[in-house]
Amino acid sequence: MKPTLSIPLALCVIAGLIAASPKKETPPAGAHEKIGEALPDEAYAKPKQKRKLLVFSRTAGFRHQSIATGKVALEEMGEKTGAFEAVISDDLANFEPGKIDEFDAILFLSTTQNAFEGAEDEKRLQDSLMKFVKGGKGFVGIHAATDTFYNWPEYGEMINGYFDGHPWRAGTEVHVFVEPGKEEHPLAAMFAGEPLEFKEEIYQLKDPYDSSKVDMLLRLDKDKSAEVKGIKRTDNDFGVAWARHWGEGRVFYCSLGHNHHIYWHPKVLRHYLAGIQWALGDYEVEVAK
Repeated sequence: MKPTLSIPLALCVIAGLIAASPKKETPPAGAHEKIGEALPDEAYAKPKQKRKLLVFSRTAGFRHQSIATGKVALEEMGEKTGAFEAVISDDLANFEPGKIDEFDAILFLSTTQNAFEGAEDEKRLQDSLMKFVKGGKGFVGIHAATDTFYNWPEYGEMINGYFDGHPWRAGTEVHVFVEPGKEEHPLAAMFAGEPLEFKEEIYQLKDPYDSSKVDMLLRLDKDKSAEVKGIKRTDNDFGVAWARHWGEGRVFYCSLGHNHHIYWHPKVLRHYLAGIQWALGDYEVEVAK
């Protein structure tokens, strides 16, 4: 006779298999159509050559549901505008020396904690990424990219700070304004000097955050946003988006991106595109830092 499993044991095995299977990540219904309507028609600059953007979203902590929506927006942005080819992959092999050089910029889409966890040699991948950026390539961070690599101080310096809580949560009404004097900055001109007002999760950041070391583009106005608890900073310095040089490379960060609707907001998409094209090296923009 063939051995058989008892019903309770069989159910446990099936439950274990289900739990072990990764959930398929999909954007909400209607997202594709909304993204398609909101995307810009053209790139800000004609690519000097065919560009490849690695979109990396590996997480060792919280995983945002909006990652799936962000992937669609970035892939379709590249296709529609012709600005770049989005290579969407969490394969750590892409960061190996030599392999990483296939890309023009790396985009961290809401990565969390140690995104290189489990690599055969994490230090080798860290050195490879840092050499990539400092050598003249680009790095883009979206939302939780500042909730990443707490064990790697140079990464924190590059991206300009680490997550220190989100007093403004997903359902909070926030008021984000263009940094005074930056209304005509090419990476912020799409807002025409007007504030963004919507529901979104906004981070406060801790050391090595220093807004004087970057070209600040967007900030949160605490007094015009919904009243919240848990604010730690006393300097009212809540940067939302900025750009900077890192060695010979270019770094662009925007903390917007927790909620799905951010990825079909026309002005935010144009902001992303401008920052990405600058990081890729095609959009000639003067960045102060």
